[in-house]
Amino acid sequence: MTAAQPAPLTGLRVLDLATLFAGPMAATLLGDFGAEVIKIEHPRKPDPSRGHGPSKDGIGLWWKTLGRNKRTVTLDLSRPGGRATLLRLAATADVIVENFRPGTLEKWDLGWPELSAVNPRLVLARVTGFGQFGPSAHRPGFGTLAEAMSGFAAITGEPDAPPTLPPFGLADAIAGLTTAYAVMTALAARDRTGEGQVVDLALIEPILAVLGPQPLWYDQLGHVQPRTGNRSPNNAPRGVYRTADGTWVAVSTSAQSVAERVMRLVGRPELIDEPWFATGADRARHADVLDEAVGSWIAERTRADVLAAFEKAEAAVAPVQDVRDVMTDPQYQALNTITTVDDPELGPLRMQNVLFRLSATPGAIRWAGRPHGADTDEVLTELGLTETDLKELRTEGVL
Repeated sequence: MTAAQPAPLTGLRVLDLATLFAGPMAATLLGDFGAEVIKIEHPRKPDPSRGHGPSKDGIGLWWKTLGRNKRTVTLDLSRPGGRATLLRLAATADVIVENFRPGTLEKWDLGWPELSAVNPRLVLARVTGFGQFGPSAHRPGFGTLAEAMSGFAAITGEPDAPPTLPPFGLADAIAGLTTAYAVMTALAARDRTGEGQVVDLALIEPILAVLGPQPLWYDQLGHVQPRTGNRSPNNAPRGVYRTADGTWVAVSTSAQSVAERVMRLVGRPELIDEPWFATGADRARHADVLDEAVGSWIAERTRADVLAAFEKAEAAVAPVQDVRDVMTDPQYQALNTITTVDDPELGPLRMQNVLFRLSATPGAIRWAGRPHGADTDEVLTELGLTETDLKELRTEGVL
């Protein structure tokens, strides 16, 4: 990256007041493309993501990814000195991301009227479980609840098994991506109007949006999508199949031409002539026949042989990989999807790179998540606070 081509969000200042995953992830995505992100944490209760999951030498590894490209500052917003300091920071910022329960900022006299008064161009992104209003607005909300409420769990799992929740923060991740998009949308509007606004994002909504046209199906047909395991109600064969060497591959036949190629490959071309083979939905109703044909062929071959044969036939297949496979996958390596970041605490760290590539103004990981409060003095000094001011704030318990 050259001086003439700064990152696309260079000059944007973001205050990340959020904890755990959705809000902080949105701020991370903005930081990856050049925004200056200042992570504000309680001085005695850091972001819980610092302690989530495995750690090394007492240092949480999840934070190293979620906290990347962020300067870390401690500030107790519930105290008068913390409130005053945040307002000073807000006056210099473009975006604030927060995920307190509705009414919390208002309790501290840090609601939208106060924030917009010091900075009318500010965008305030409010990420909560259920949104800022409605009967559930004040309930504690987490991604698990969104995965349950949205219909995701109801359609996930085998037909005769319980609804299944994902073993990772799916709803939070979708909400984080959506929040970053919402912030950029609000900033685009600000470019036209000169005024900021509030983004109200509920975890229960973005995951519902990506589940497809289920509400429309129900509205027009009364159709409720059932659990179908790895099968799809829209096409077949589709699923995961075990190879002769004990590994798994995933096969998709969303396109009719691909479905026909797969049947020729596995030696069952006569199935193509069946009247029901002509559409994906009809094929799905005969999934037992198609799965047996594909599954038995794959079961007699190693994964390497299956992948090579599918590629030659121009049929869609992929290995079912765990993280060990991902780290050495040649396509991920070509894309530099896993990159190495030098960290002063833990040394070289390998983690996911920025989400996409821009040809002229690419993003970058400048540093991994920093220690709690590492940049407090530097950031507040830049704001104009003196050593005496910092000492007083520490005496008050703000820092």
